[in-house]
Amino acid sequence: MLLEARLMRPSLLKPAARQGLLALVAAVLALPAQGQTFDHSAFDELLKKHVVKGMVDYDAFANAGTFKDYLQSLERADVSRLGEKERLAFWIDAYNAYTIALINEHEERASIRNIKQGVGLVRARSPWKEPIVKAAGKTYSLDDVENEIIRKQFREPRIHFALVGAAMSCPPLRGEAYTGAKLDAQLEDQAHSFLLDSARGSRVDVQNGVVYASRIFDWYKEDFGGGDTGVGRYIARYYPESPEKQLLIGGRFRVSYLEYDWTLNSRYLARLKG
Repeated sequence: MLLEARLMRPSLLKPAARQGLLALVAAVLALPAQGQTFDHSAFDELLKKHVVKGMVDYDAFANAGTFKDYLQSLERADVSRLGEKERLAFWIDAYNAYTIALINEHEERASIRNIKQGVGLVRARSPWKEPIVKAAGKTYSLDDVENEIIRKQFREPRIHFALVGAAMSCPPLRGEAYTGAKLDAQLEDQAHSFLLDSARGSRVDVQNGVVYASRIFDWYKEDFGGGDTGVGRYIARYYPESPEKQLLIGGRFRVSYLEYDWTLNSRYLARLKG
């Protein structure tokens, strides 16, 4: 009881012991709370309601007060208190949420590439460079989040199948928010689904020795081993045992990149095409 009382009341300790205890408490409080999470439930609910097979109801997000509240919560977040997986999930969700916000801010309903910044002849800055992302107390562009934060801090190539640039040839937007607890399974599922999608992910022509791959592997080749051989071996991870897998592993192929469709990943446009 006496020891408990001294620990509860530092004033009863000798000065040196008291200083040591206070320093220890301060150090513990300064450590990142590895078990701490960020609440993405509002975004999760919106994604479940308004994203179907990767197609987004942008008008529904524009009219949802809970979406505005979620964006404000991202701005106030203290990511230093999150563990690594939770931080990565935070930035993936922030990227995807602010991509939706960017589309709605400009009332764009055809293609994200129609959004240009600047005036007159200076209207050459891409939409990914617009400083729209307000998160963790700072303002970033989508490019900043992807290249300066996610790619540099986490070195996780599967993020390229989770970050969605609002286009039909992008990986489909997941119908749920990313969370630290489920992150690895979510990223693995995204990679598997996208890479086995022959229309936009990859397909292998064994007879002619050609690997058709998403432009993502061209733009971010260094993240997938750098060079066609590395790309092939990365894609092979997600193929079942087959002649296609053996060609990918063996490296005796040429890569042909698939045409990238920048049409907006809109549920409205999807219904028109259907």
